[in-house]
Amino acid sequence: MSLTDIDLHFMHLAIQQAARAPIAGEVPIAAVLVHDGHILASAHNLRETLQDPTAHAEMIVIRQAAEHVRSWRLTEATLYVTLEPCPMCAGAIVQSRISRLVFGAWDPKAGACGSIFDIPTERRLNHRVDVTGGVLERESQALLQNFFRAKRNGDQEKNNDRTTPDR
Repeated sequence: MSLTDIDLHFMHLAIQQAARAPIAGEVPIAAVLVHDGHILASAHNLRETLQDPTAHAEMIVIRQAAEHVRSWRLTEATLYVTLEPCPMCAGAIVQSRISRLVFGAWDPKAGACGSIFDIPTERRLNHRVDVTGGVLERESQALLQNFFRAKRNGDQEKNNDRTTPDR
């Protein structure tokens, strides 16, 4: 399926959601789950806030949407994510029967939708997902780079602020 203005619209919304994450001390990764042009759920990562290793944006929106529609089957839905999903999230996307995945930045260290693994299109699984990666990639990547740059600079400033003990 080709990229549309609607896809760009929802990716922009995911990026806006991701931009809110650092305020909560979270890595700026977000997801928006859409069905028939309506947002079922949107969230950014909450791993630090909840101290939950499964609190990735994708997992949160899948849970919220399933509760909202009262079904674990999220067929005909499209998931928009700012970063290529990891193996856990890619598995949940397949298990929830999401039809399409559109993501921003590729993740060469943990990506499971084309980078390291390709879980959503694995032919041996009972469901396959149409995947489009690299959508608004620069914007998604910039959020992550700026976050980690600020984090590194903040750590350096903390180290520079140490006072030298009297000798």
